[in-house]
Amino acid sequence: MTVEAVQVPVYRPFVVRVARLHRLSPSFLRVTFTGADMADFASNGLDQRIKVVLPLPGQTAADFPDDPDWYGAWRALPAGRQMPIRTYTIRALRPELGEVDVDFVLHGATGPASAWAETAAPGDEVVLVGPNARFPGPTGGYEWHPPADASCLVIAGDETAVPAICAIVEALPQGQRAHVLLEVPTSADALNVAAPDGVRITWLPRWPDDGEAPAPRGALLTAAVVATVDELADVLAPTPAVQLEDVDVDAGILWEVPDEDSLPRRSSGVYAWLAGEAGVVKGLRRHLVQERGVDRRSVAFMGYWRDGKTSD
Repeated sequence: MTVEAVQVPVYRPFVVRVARLHRLSPSFLRVTFTGADMADFASNGLDQRIKVVLPLPGQTAADFPDDPDWYGAWRALPAGRQMPIRTYTIRALRPELGEVDVDFVLHGATGPASAWAETAAPGDEVVLVGPNARFPGPTGGYEWHPPADASCLVIAGDETAVPAICAIVEALPQGQRAHVLLEVPTSADALNVAAPDGVRITWLPRWPDDGEAPAPRGALLTAAVVATVDELADVLAPTPAVQLEDVDVDAGILWEVPDEDSLPRRSSGVYAWLAGEAGVVKGLRRHLVQERGVDRRSVAFMGYWRDGKTSD
């Protein structure tokens, strides 16, 4: 690698401003950001992760470290000057227009990202830390790697995974058999998705329309994934069940994703991509791999967040 390539950061901060706001549903807000150097903002995967940096009172986006080692510079700041950082996925990128869409889940002022989104207005500035198109190698930050021969896909997640899942679904080829399971707060949060033929989307609202008590978080998603795996018994080629090592989702991160090199030459018939609350994903991991014998190289398990924890 050349000296010049070493100096080019894989991810870098981009100062952007809000161009447009579109309320998709009671729980989802689409924010379109634009910036002067967005032509250098890369998106290499359908579930591309980025960081959203939110100014503290009295700060602006210009106060965030503009440094190749932006994270080290951020950590070196006094705690009171460290802007909150949250992880999001890109919903759409239009480099020719210098625009990127990020869908926010709204849940009141219970966290810095939702609190910011609730009052966001055109012209507001934030920092997005995203993949650098000038970097000469792969930037990573995405996990959608289905085997080419997977006869069926199972794509499931809660509202935090909805933007990534919608982007994945809209890029699927015609005729690809896929079961998409989405747990959301209310029935009004079922979004319009341009799904190709062969894709079945099931929205799972926790709050019923009849005013009854809501379902526990993750209960509907878990039941739907279990039922879907039962339904796919005809195409699922199970491997011998394995005893999984325990993952403490309160102390660490549940993130078990097969890369392209580790995928089996032939899939186990079903490829699953599961993301959302870490405790729920952990239970699904145990059911699929340990109880049902699904090849763990054919499933991506991602704990996007942990109930009761507010840090990124």
